[in-house]
Amino acid sequence: MTIENLNVYYAKAHVLKNVTVRVAPGEFVSVIGPNGAGKTTLFRTISGLKDGEGRISFNGSPLPRDPAKIVQLGVIHCPEGRHLFPEMSVKDNLLLGAFRLKNFDPESELEKIYQLFPVLRQRERQMARTLSGGEQQMLAIGRALMGRPELLLLDEPTLGLAPIVRKTIAEALKQINDSGVTILLAEQNVPFALAHAHRVYLLETGVIVKEGTPEEFRADAHVQQVYLGGVS
Repeated sequence: MTIENLNVYYAKAHVLKNVTVRVAPGEFVSVIGPNGAGKTTLFRTISGLKDGEGRISFNGSPLPRDPAKIVQLGVIHCPEGRHLFPEMSVKDNLLLGAFRLKNFDPESELEKIYQLFPVLRQRERQMARTLSGGEQQMLAIGRALMGRPELLLLDEPTLGLAPIVRKTIAEALKQINDSGVTILLAEQNVPFALAHAHRVYLLETGVIVKEGTPEEFRADAHVQQVYLGGVS
């Protein structure tokens, strides 16, 4: 995916300013930055949920602006806040994620998710509302994976989660990426965002102010001071 000179407004507020981001097939790319920097707006614009000015292309062709068509192309957004169906079971929430697939074996697809997140197998008959925050996040990621994404957009997956759950999700994301799924991650938790990424962008007040490898970010004085607590 290539995003070039993207500008997005909310009324008169200029939220994203000439943002350019590139994600090659198979890459794991993280976008870091503080709350309010524009990360969620970037993802909503990619997904067709927000209008913007600029160019967004996927696999060499312009990305349509219809959210349903974007999903059909394999660009699947796992939003901040999970957006589960609380009165439906874990299994039914997962199956809803496969709506774009015309021919698939439900049990085979579910098994892939249960291998990635074994706790969901144990909880498959429970209502989504009864899960812990970490389990709900695993369910949200699992539901997105049921659609067989080519590009997975993950917005703040660790928000409010305990360190042990963040570790589980980090390991799962590495497995997902190793299986061939391209990942674009938006994350405030910088150590998490740097853990398995190939490249990183820093978004501050709607502007990309730095691009580089995780190693370059860890060595950067500004990143160390503001985002890593002064520790490299």
